[in-house]
Amino acid sequence: MKLAITSLGETLDSPVDQRFGRARYFVLYDTETEEWSAHDNKQNLNAAQGAGIQAGQKVVEIGAEAVITGHCGPKAFATLRAGSIDVYPGASGTVKEAIIAFSEGKLQKTGNADVEGHFGSI
Repeated sequence: MKLAITSLGETLDSPVDQRFGRARYFVLYDTETEEWSAHDNKQNLNAAQGAGIQAGQKVVEIGAEAVITGHCGPKAFATLRAGSIDVYPGASGTVKEAIIAFSEGKLQKTGNADVEGHFGSI
């Protein structure tokens, strides 16, 4: 399975970014091959609006099947679900720790956004 993890940096040792739409990076991790790559999301860091939608579209484009993040707002959640991407909120620690938590079943798939729109906007 290909996971997109919101990240403050470009490595597996980077902290999980708590914001989906305004995450600095997405780390795409393949659970079968253990290969990974970092994808920049800087165009959405200071977006006045639409950051969650655009970030959701980017995650669909890079081929993710699920998202691991701290929090996900309603527009981003709707965009991800429209792309058939499952959302696992509540992640913390490093990207590597979030992947381990996912593999151990400690993160639960959600059926709803877990924050209001514009969570963590600047």
